[in-house]
Amino acid sequence: MRSISLLFFVAILSGACSSRNNDNAHTTATTTITPSPTQVLSVVPRPQQIFELSKERGEQDAARPELRILSPAEGSVVNGPTVAVRLSLAGDLKGYALAKDPLSGMGNHIHVILDNEPYQACDDLSQPFELKNVAPGKHTLRVLASRPWHESYKNDGAFQMVSFSVTAGNEAPNLEATKLAVDQLDVTRPLLTYSRPQGDYKDAEADSIMIDFWISQAKLKGDGGEQRIRYFIDDDEARYIDKWEPVWLKGWTPGKHTVRLELLGADQYPIKNGGFNITTREITIVR
Repeated sequence: MRSISLLFFVAILSGACSSRNNDNAHTTATTTITPSPTQVLSVVPRPQQIFELSKERGEQDAARPELRILSPAEGSVVNGPTVAVRLSLAGDLKGYALAKDPLSGMGNHIHVILDNEPYQACDDLSQPFELKNVAPGKHTLRVLASRPWHESYKNDGAFQMVSFSVTAGNEAPNLEATKLAVDQLDVTRPLLTYSRPQGDYKDAEADSIMIDFWISQAKLKGDGGEQRIRYFIDDDEARYIDKWEPVWLKGWTPGKHTVRLELLGADQYPIKNGGFNITTREITIVR
C-alpha cells in the first residue's frame, strides 16, 4: 500500500513547482478558453490516496504552523530587482517540517506569493528565498504554510502578509510601475488569497484537481458568516463555495483551462480590496 501511495504522491506533486460601487460588480468570467462540450465537472470527495498520504504523515495534518516574515518588513524600502525573503516557522508543529522528498521532488513547503502572481514554493528556511526581477514600486508579499499536495493550513498564524516598496538603485519607488493598486489594500477588509490549482496536471494527478484558497477578515456562509466564494471554470456557469475547505473537481478534459475565484460580500458582489479578490489562473491538463 505504501508503494502505491508513494507513486500517487509523485504524480500529484509534479505540477507544483511550478460593494455596488465595485468596479468589478456583475462580472462574469471572460476568457479566450471555452469549455469542451464533453467536459462535465463534478465535485467529488477528497481522493482516497490523499487520505492514505495523510495517515502516513501521522500527526502533521493536525499541526498549527505559525509563519513570520522577517524581511522585507512592513512598509520597508528594498533595493531591487532581487528581493530576499526571510521567513521563520514555529507553532505546534507535530513533526511538520519543510523538506523536499527525494522521489517526488516536493514535501511540506510554503507558498510565497508576490502581489497576485502564481505562488512560488519555498522548502528551505536556512537561506533567504529570492524573488527575482521585481519591478520598482509598491508590492504585497503573502505566505502560507502548505502540505505536500498543496492544501494550505487554515489555523491562525499559517498565513502572513506585508507590503513593501522596491527601488532601482538610488531611484525612488515608481508607484505607477506596480501592477496592483497596493496602496488601496485594506488589511481590515475581507481578502482572498488564491492558492490552487496552478500549473500543469498530468495523468493521474488530473483525475481530481483541488481548489484551495485563504481568506482573511471573512467568514463564509456555511461557517456562520456572510461571504461566499464564486468560481468559474473556463466560461462555464458560476459555482459557489460556502465552507472554507478544499473543493475537488473531477471530469477535466485535456488542454488549457482557466480557473477564476471571486470573494463575494453579503450583497453577492465581489468585494473590492486592492485588486486581489478576483483572481484567474490558467492550468493545463495533459493526458
